[in-house]
Amino acid sequence: MDIARITIAPSTSAQVHDWLRKRVQQGDLPPGMRISETEVAAAIGISRQPVREAFIRLASDGLAEVRPQRGTYISKISVAAVLSARFIREAVEADLARAVAKTRPVAVLDRMAKEIAKQHKADRDGNVEDFIESDDRFHKLLALGAGQEAVWADLDRLKAQMNRLRHLSMRAFDRSFTIGQHQQILDALRGGDADAAESAMRAHLRQMLTEVPQIAAAQPDYFTA
Repeated sequence: MDIARITIAPSTSAQVHDWLRKRVQQGDLPPGMRISETEVAAAIGISRQPVREAFIRLASDGLAEVRPQRGTYISKISVAAVLSARFIREAVEADLARAVAKTRPVAVLDRMAKEIAKQHKADRDGNVEDFIESDDRFHKLLALGAGQEAVWADLDRLKAQMNRLRHLSMRAFDRSFTIGQHQQILDALRGGDADAAESAMRAHLRQMLTEVPQIAAAQPDYFTA
């Protein structure tokens, strides 16, 4: 298990969990990989207890599974969980888009424009992690603009499996297409066109319906129904 990327050693179970969760979602710890409490604890320089607790939380996230007498393994990506999270996101974010289009909060829309600029740079640099982080901030700003920032926290908890797929899709597909969709959303918001904003958001989030079967076919060992 490669743990060389640790720059600041996590010390609490929450920190270990967040670090492991991020690495699973980024694909650094791929589906089917065995992870060891002993190895993680030794590498970080902490006791096994916080690591054990982090493993339990990771399993509750659906990102790991304990196999009796065999150990803990990174779970496969659940297509059902991905599609469920996508469905919920579309329903919620379509309403958020309508709300923001009606109020057009200038400061928030300007920040969304800056995120699109960051996405262009990340795309040019081939930096997938920066691109996805900016993508998340773009969508979080939509919730902020609607006065529903807490909603994003709820969505974020739902999309653990979806985030794993996003890291694969952003490497496999044209990121500039995603940027173009973000620009269409922003243009509709700035124009105060609630119908267009909702339509653009739904089209954007439905793109995953095309991507999921293609990625699953290309890497079948990574997925489960």
